[in-house]
Amino acid sequence: MKYILMMNCPKSGYDTFGAWPKKDIQAHIAFMRDLDKALRKSGELVSAEGLASPNEAKRVRAGKDGAPITDGVFPESKEFLAGYWIVDVESPERAYEIAARASAAPAPGGSPMNMPIEVRQVMSGPPEEFL
Repeated sequence: MKYILMMNCPKSGYDTFGAWPKKDIQAHIAFMRDLDKALRKSGELVSAEGLASPNEAKRVRAGKDGAPITDGVFPESKEFLAGYWIVDVESPERAYEIAARASAAPAPGGSPMNMPIEVRQVMSGPPEEFL
């Protein structure tokens, strides 16, 4: 079963993360890289990516002629998707274990951040009743 584990960050988090001491940023990144390495070794990692700052985000929709219309940046948003993992695991409980591990990434001084990680199953397709 595939799950997406989404790491959301409050708007203020993007500003404060860049202001952390360099050694704390390096420790945080090393933790995330080690997590990815362990998941790759266990065969559970499908994909993992960190996302650029929301200051670079655009919302895109098709105009009447099909041409893209962009909008953004969205200062009214409280949280932004900061990154994600897609894992292929045997049970939802295993996905929750991985999410809890990611949640414990270190903050300045090494204490765990305990950030919320949203876990959702990746569907293989639409329900049969709609096909």
